[in-house]
Amino acid sequence: MDEKIDTLTKEGRVIQPTAKTKAAAHIQDYDQAYKASIADPDAFWGGVAKELEWFSPWSKVLDWNYPWAKWFVGATCNIAYNCLDRHANTWRRNKVAIIWVGENGEERIFTYGELLRQVNRCANALKALGL
Repeated sequence: MDEKIDTLTKEGRVIQPTAKTKAAAHIQDYDQAYKASIADPDAFWGGVAKELEWFSPWSKVLDWNYPWAKWFVGATCNIAYNCLDRHANTWRRNKVAIIWVGENGEERIFTYGELLRQVNRCANALKALGL
């Protein structure tokens, strides 16, 4: 039985995306983006980071003292805010954020606004417990 499961993990095919998928992709040309990230990491990652909302900006993209790296030195960012709050406070408030499907097939759809309310309810329940 182990042999059968093991053989399922070996996949040699390369499945190319459709033209429609490529056109809708955030990164249009992976090779070009990769080369840009290697040629000038500060410019590349600084540009990527500008897509997020920061509470305070960075003074330096990368402070590299091998083997230690500090990214976005001096900056303050909340990734949970970037994943949820910033969308719930815009036109996306009523857009679908998550489609949950239970094991029994039950389905629930959460908009960004509703998900934010549920997350805040959970956070407040944890606070009430002293966490």
